[in-house]
Amino acid sequence: MRPAHTWGADAAAGDAAGVRVALAASRFHEPMVARLVEGATGELERLGARAEDVDLAWAPGAFELPHLAQALARSGRYDAILALGVVIRGETPHFDYVCAEAARGVADVSRAEGVPVLFGVVTADDPGQAHARAGGVSNKGTDVARAAIEFVRVLKEAR
Repeated sequence: MRPAHTWGADAAAGDAAGVRVALAASRFHEPMVARLVEGATGELERLGARAEDVDLAWAPGAFELPHLAQALARSGRYDAILALGVVIRGETPHFDYVCAEAARGVADVSRAEGVPVLFGVVTADDPGQAHARAGGVSNKGTDVARAAIEFVRVLKEAR
């Protein structure tokens, strides 16, 4: 049996037209995060978003991204929020706490506020892995931008 209707096909050119997106970015490891921002904005533009529909706000680090995302969600101005950051493992458990709280916080905000908040935080064991995922081999900013537009579309269809 085939479903009567399928929601959530991949995002395509033009799908981001009129979609308002906020980028919540972490200043920690800013050069790599800037590449995530570039990937996200480039993909949003490719999908049809206008520059005036995309805003950028900076948080001190990845741990603070959920709080910033919540403030942006509560503003009522955005259809989706992209949480962008880089966390690189060090010699202490700090990495584990920051990553876990950033991920949990972003998920909690998304569910509580009813606005898709996508987790675009690169979590890497070393700087080489982080560079590869922040524009080297791939760009997590690009990936979450495309996923955000797809998710906004499917939520609008489902409602």
